[in-house]
Amino acid sequence: MDRRDFIRVAAAVAAAAPIAGVSLAGAWGEDHAVEVKRDLKKCLKIGMVQVGDSIEEKFRLLKKIGFDGVELDAPSGLDWREVLRAKEVIGFEIPGVVCSTHWSSPLSVGDPEARRKGLEGVEIALRDCRLYGGSTVLLVPGVCNEDVSYQQAWERSTAELRKLVPLCEQLDVKIAFENVWNNFITDAEEAVRYVDQFDSPYFGWYFDIGNIVRYGEPASWVKTLGKRLMKLDIKDYSRAKMKAEGVWRGFDCKIGDPDSSVGWAETMRAIDAIGYSGWGSAEVGGGNSDRLAEISRRMDDVFSR
Repeated sequence: MDRRDFIRVAAAVAAAAPIAGVSLAGAWGEDHAVEVKRDLKKCLKIGMVQVGDSIEEKFRLLKKIGFDGVELDAPSGLDWREVLRAKEVIGFEIPGVVCSTHWSSPLSVGDPEARRKGLEGVEIALRDCRLYGGSTVLLVPGVCNEDVSYQQAWERSTAELRKLVPLCEQLDVKIAFENVWNNFITDAEEAVRYVDQFDSPYFGWYFDIGNIVRYGEPASWVKTLGKRLMKLDIKDYSRAKMKAEGVWRGFDCKIGDPDSSVGWAETMRAIDAIGYSGWGSAEVGGGNSDRLAEISRRMDDVFSR
C-alpha cells in the first residue's frame, strides 16, 4: 500500500486533547506548576528535537515533557509508516507540516521551472499532512529581493496557489501563510488582502508572534487577522536588543523574558477576543530534553498571562 492509497483509506488517529485550566506541573514539580487559562495546545518543530534515536523516542519524550504535538517537515526523508506507528503508539498529534521547499523554490521566483518544483513541494506537503492527520501546511508564499519585486511576488505566488485549491479541497488540508523576514507582506492589512483574494476557507495565516515585532504589534495583528488566523508560532523578540546590537540579535530573547517586546498579556487578550483556540508551536532554538522542557514551561507561562 503506498501513501496515496493509505490517505484514501486510513482515518487520522486523534490524540486526546488537553483540558484547559489544568495545572501542567508534570515533570516540573510543584515549584514549576503553571495554571494554563486558555485552550491552546503546545507544539514545536521536529528540527528542534535534538534527542532520541527514533521518531517514537522523540514523540514519547515530547509527550512526557508536556507537548501535545509536533510539526514535521514535508517533503522529508522520514518513513511515513514509522511516523504513523509512533503517532498511534504514543498517542501524539501531528497538527501540521512545514513546507520544506518554500525557500529553495519559492512560488514567487521568476524561473517557471523553479516555481513548478515549488508547487510540487507544496503538493507533497499537502498529501503528507493529510496522511499524518494534520490540518495545515505552513508556507512562506513568496520572497522579495533584487530579482523579485513586491508586485511580482504577489502575482506569481497567487497564480500558483490558485492551482492548489482543488487538491486542498480534496484532502481537506489548509495552507497557512507565515510572516517571515522575506520583505513580503509585513503589514496586517496586506495580509488580510492576500488571504481574502482567494475567497476560500483553505487559505489563512500562520501568525509568527516574534517575527512581527520588528514591524508592528502582535496584538494588533491578531485582531486584524481575526478569523483568518489558523495557527500560532511562538517565539520572542527584544526591540531593545535590536536597537543596541542589530536586528537579528533581537531574537536573543527567550520566550517570556523580561526584555520581551511581544506584550504577551495583551497578545493573549487579543487571542481571546477573536475566539481563537488551537495550536501554538514553538519555533526557537531547540536542544536536549532539558532545553525542550524549558521551552514547554515558558510556553505555559505566556499562555497563562
